[in-house]
Amino acid sequence: MNSVSLTGRLTRDIELRYTQGGDAVGTFNLAVNRTFKNANGEREADFIQCVVWRKQAENAANFTHKGSRVGVVGRIQTRNYEKDGQRVYITEVVADSVEFLDTRAENQNNQQSNNQGGNFNNVSVPNNIPSNNGAQIDINESQLPF
Repeated sequence: MNSVSLTGRLTRDIELRYTQGGDAVGTFNLAVNRTFKNANGEREADFIQCVVWRKQAENAANFTHKGSRVGVVGRIQTRNYEKDGQRVYITEVVADSVEFLDTRAENQNNQQSNNQGGNFNNVSVPNNIPSNNGAQIDINESQLPF
């Protein structure tokens, strides 16, 4: 059984793009706090790459932003492709559903904080998280599992 359930905060706004066939696809990274503290007594987080499709992607992009707390239910998927002669492997969570966990007031406060350059939960985002910077991604729909 391949089932994943995560609760965390968006590390940046969801990147919404459309396939050549017109399907919406949203990509985002979720900062998920670990349940234990490290040797220095600090709580660490894992940064998990997620993808959501179609109407769920549009809704998530429209109603969340950096710092929003969301719940994701889906499955782990691996894929690979070749870039510049190198094989690139990606592991991500394909979301079947994305729940918005912030109240409206928290959502507005987070958005105001983000607009002023504030961060959330004192979590720093690593620089190695892949991003297409809003560019259309090239996906061959015949390779999709659904």
